[in-house]
Amino acid sequence: MSWTALLSACAACLALKMAGFFLPQAWMQHARVRWLTEAVPIVLLSALIATQVFATDQRIGVDERVVGLAAAGVALWLRAPFLVVLVTGAAVTALVRAAVG
Repeated sequence: MSWTALLSACAACLALKMAGFFLPQAWMQHARVRWLTEAVPIVLLSALIATQVFATDQRIGVDERVVGLAAAGVALWLRAPFLVVLVTGAAVTALVRAAVG
């Protein structure tokens, strides 16, 4: 990636973020816009998690990270505190890696 492409992408992201400050307040009050602004971070975080769990060297694969994600999902379902969810996912992943490898 060239410096020009990188700086252009940075400038585009900054311009998009700054555009949000100049939108009329009435536009932000619409139910559809509110729903979209609340849903986008959840979708992006889910995509990041899926990419980190299922992608390995330009391929899609299933390994011990999936078991750790499932354990973290169970901890979330049981309404555990966020730190407990993180530790559960990491610990289960480490235990499965140690057992398999």
